[in-house]
Amino acid sequence: MRPVRAHSPEFLQATQTSYDAIAEAYAAGFPDSLTGRPLESALLTAFAELARVPGGPARPPVADIGSGPGYVAARLHGLGLPVFGVDVSPRMVALARRAHPGLRFHVGSMTALDLPDETLGGIVALYSIIHVPDDHLPSVFAEFHRVLVPGAPVLLAFQSGDEDGHLRLTERFGQEISLDYHWRTPDTVAAHLGEAGLELYARVVREPVGEEKRPRAFLLAHKPDGAPGSAAEGR
Repeated sequence: MRPVRAHSPEFLQATQTSYDAIAEAYAAGFPDSLTGRPLESALLTAFAELARVPGGPARPPVADIGSGPGYVAARLHGLGLPVFGVDVSPRMVALARRAHPGLRFHVGSMTALDLPDETLGGIVALYSIIHVPDDHLPSVFAEFHRVLVPGAPVLLAFQSGDEDGHLRLTERFGQEISLDYHWRTPDTVAAHLGEAGLELYARVVREPVGEEKRPRAFLLAHKPDGAPGSAAEGR
């Protein structure tokens, strides 16, 4: 995967620098945020079922986009999927490789995946589109559509609310950062998916738990395969 270059969009540079600064503290604080989250675990299991091709040829791998410390990729691997992680932060990638030496992690950006067309059997992006500005989100989903094989699923998770908005954090874990967080309604994100040619399969919203301040939204979509009925429904 290509590292983030100097000519990359400003938000990518800021995201990379910020997560490099907080990587160790973040990984220590959130070694596996799926623990104690049965809904998230169930949705990952559903994604894995949709990504499988029973009795078919060798499955293409799935990608965990915004893989962070690597625990989502590890969970997908445990569910029997060939998987690799992609993160904009080199430091996060290094920590993920250390924690999960049997898996592949690469530095890269969801805005320009260094992959040929139609080579992924699925994409998981949990709380990674939250750092993508509104004007870049359509191109991100177009990139997802480009690299997915027909019928492949996409699972997104993001902070939500009654309306779209964003905030900028300048400090986290005692480190100076400059990181934008965008929250969007499920309808907003679903509309962008549709415009990119990705069909919505399911949406789930859960209320905040613990220290969370906003609802969590989950959208499961797929790239149409051109056959009668959706690929997701036929598996």
